[in-house]
Amino acid sequence: MTGLLGALLPAVPLVAGLLGLLLPPAPRRDSATGGDRARTAAVTLGVAGAAGALALAVALLLTVDGPMETSATWVDFGGLAVTLGVRLDGAAALVAVAVTAVALAVQVYSIGYLRRGPHDDVDVDHRYPPYAAQISLFTGAMLLVVVAGDLIMLLVGWEVMGLCSYLLIAHDRRLAGAPAAAMKAFLVTRVGDVGFLLGIALLGVSTGSFRIADVLAHDHSGATLTAAGLLLLAGVAGKSAQFPLHTWLPDAMAGPTPISALIHAATMVAAGVYAVARLYPLFTAAPVTLTVLGVLGAVTLLLGALAATAQDDIKRVLAWSTVSQLGYMTGALAVGSPSAALFHLLTHAAFKALLFLAAGAVIHAVGTTLMSEMGGLRRSMPVTFWCTVVGLGALAGVPPLAGFWSKDGVLTVAESAALEGTGPAPSWVGWIVWIAGLVGVAVTAWYAGRLLLRAFFGAPRLPLVQPHDPPAVLRWPVLLLAVPAALLGLAGFVGAFADRLRFPTVPVAGSEDGLVHLGSGVLLPLAFLLFGAALVLLGWRRDRAADPAAALGPLRPVFARAFRLDDVQHTLVVRPVRALARAARTGDEVVVDGAVEGSGRAASGLGAGLAALHRAALPRAAAGVLAGALLIGLAAALVGVNR
Repeated sequence: MTGLLGALLPAVPLVAGLLGLLLPPAPRRDSATGGDRARTAAVTLGVAGAAGALALAVALLLTVDGPMETSATWVDFGGLAVTLGVRLDGAAALVAVAVTAVALAVQVYSIGYLRRGPHDDVDVDHRYPPYAAQISLFTGAMLLVVVAGDLIMLLVGWEVMGLCSYLLIAHDRRLAGAPAAAMKAFLVTRVGDVGFLLGIALLGVSTGSFRIADVLAHDHSGATLTAAGLLLLAGVAGKSAQFPLHTWLPDAMAGPTPISALIHAATMVAAGVYAVARLYPLFTAAPVTLTVLGVLGAVTLLLGALAATAQDDIKRVLAWSTVSQLGYMTGALAVGSPSAALFHLLTHAAFKALLFLAAGAVIHAVGTTLMSEMGGLRRSMPVTFWCTVVGLGALAGVPPLAGFWSKDGVLTVAESAALEGTGPAPSWVGWIVWIAGLVGVAVTAWYAGRLLLRAFFGAPRLPLVQPHDPPAVLRWPVLLLAVPAALLGLAGFVGAFADRLRFPTVPVAGSEDGLVHLGSGVLLPLAFLLFGAALVLLGWRRDRAADPAAALGPLRPVFARAFRLDDVQHTLVVRPVRALARAARTGDEVVVDGAVEGSGRAASGLGAGLAALHRAALPRAAAGVLAGALLIGLAAALVGVNR
């Protein structure tokens, strides 16, 4: 029964997505029955698929009892088998519940967010059916990654997510920047996915099977395992936006805000973290990979937090905060606790989905994403304001909100790895993760406080706009997500919840019965939290009309451009690739096309010459025949006269 639930879990949204893609398109520029029918059918399929998947995920969570696996051979390439099946445990069930809950919230929220109004895009109803279907495919692909029992199945879900992200980011291709952002997300993640594919191939060839159970049980050689682990980390860096493949995620904000919530909270970026946790024994057996992951996580954590301090676009602040929080998760994996990483993944899914949907309500009300054009919204949008307070508090780690407990779990295991050397990687990795995490707490409190002050306090900077809280279809998903954002962290004290996130092959830091505990690890993060909050509040109180980011001075443009790493990437990668493409095009046009076209021209010229020669010879031949006939005639006449 559990295996059947696991197989149906990704199948339900995938089928809903495929059926949605088969819906006839709504007539363009038609607000009457054609558009309404297509939209209603798309809404029904999208919501039903997400709700059905959530029901299956909850049932799976209630029935799964320890790790279990079902599989059947799909194809065998001379002893190298690819199987169809699922691999289920408590962690998979919990992540599945988070994915489907956020997906359902996004589907419901999109009904109101992407609705045609008196001043809205007249073609929005035409684009809605493929939009809803692509969300379902996105959800099903992530669930396939979650429950896959075979690396090839996992890879299929992994790649379908990449395709869906491209389609959804570029949902409205007429918007400035959307097609380029979608292409950037697709190409940057593909760079990492090449490594991920090669890592899977190397593991499959060395094991003789792609079943995750077989791969984990196989006694790999050290060099093979290290090479495969590093290749897999390339894919993780791409999907989970780790340095240096993080640059696509902030630009992906060109897509609709509900899609930003889906990418940041439930799909794509969570996939890389989950994949490492799922295959964690491979990485612990090759500690070099965890050392690399720890360094990348610490750099990503600080890079994302500092970049968020100087953004004016509210969505880009949240996007860079996601980059930073992913650094906490990969840092926890590096120092030896996949459970702490997954715990923070779950709480992050709740408060980041809440923050993006609340930001969508603000954007929907004021018509801009720029905080410099907001201000004073707390009175006109009280529900959105308090939900944003909960989300930002959880993001910053304010007790007793969810993010406080999960972030404390990460810092606790990092502290233990640094001071006691308990992690699989060298102790200095624990030190850099711990120090970066503490600094990140202060910086997160600073930019979270700045966002709250700029958007909701002070005087309104768009006096002609009359904002108000969103309608019920937008409001209820936000209110419901505020509950786990506030309370989910307390589940870390519950032994049954903690056991579902634990892996028998690795130790877990924390108390014996839970994932979190009150100890020395709490006081230091709290001090950094209060320090960051005090800095932004003091700066704002000096001049409430000013942007607290002005205090950054000459560092502000550096942080706003994220240390110009996009420019570096453009110079070192994009320009050489374009130059190579131009050279290849020139070579193709001059050499290949020139040779082919030149041979054709030569043949045509030769034929034309022969034809011209032939045409010129006919008159001369005729003249020669005539002249010869005349000569013969004259000769005959002369002979006759002489006689």
